[in-house]
Amino acid sequence: MTKQIVFCSIVMAMILFTSCGDSGQTATNKNNKVEKKSPEKGTERVQTILFFGNSLTAGYGLEPSEAFPALLQQKIDSAGLKYKTVNAGVSGETSAGGNSRIDWILKQPLDIFVLELGANDGLRGIPVAETKKNLQSIIDKVKAKYPQAKLLLAGMQVPPNIGQQYATNFRNMFPELATKNNMQLVPFLLEGVGGLRELNQGDAIHPTAAGQKIVANNVWAVLQPLLQQ
Repeated sequence: MTKQIVFCSIVMAMILFTSCGDSGQTATNKNNKVEKKSPEKGTERVQTILFFGNSLTAGYGLEPSEAFPALLQQKIDSAGLKYKTVNAGVSGETSAGGNSRIDWILKQPLDIFVLELGANDGLRGIPVAETKKNLQSIIDKVKAKYPQAKLLLAGMQVPPNIGQQYATNFRNMFPELATKNNMQLVPFLLEGVGGLRELNQGDAIHPTAAGQKIVANNVWAVLQPLLQQ
């Protein structure tokens, strides 16, 4: 009798273990063929928008929630779109620094890549050809790793006191890169903000929280159509 009880207990335990061990990801039909269950309706994959830039992206002098990538996340959520923003901005970043850093950043999957670099190159008077080469290298690496990713480039300008020819070449670099690489372009990231004392911090370079809201609108005008595709 005791042996029968032990044997029954073992059999019951095996049955329970087998039934509980199914994670719910597969189902077995009568012919013992494993079939995958279809995903539940409404469970779309959340796509990633990665913002790769300098202090303008990082939100220098402000709370992270006041930087334009976070403000864009609010717009995305309000529109009910399945995207998350990732702020990969680093204060002081040059195009050369970004080119060195991008390989590590690309370990994270992305669906939309927003490139905002070059301003620090311009302020330092780095040759435009060198900046352009670095930005192209960054773009090439993104394309190689994520060929299906949508690309957006944030254009920048430098004041003419650095040199009129330099300022012109610097400004033209961004539409040239955008055209060559089939990227969407924000013509001037700081449109409506640059040079306005009331919208910039004490250094007259970095936007205030109010300025960042305008920057977010500048980007949103170009980014939103990409999210609807």
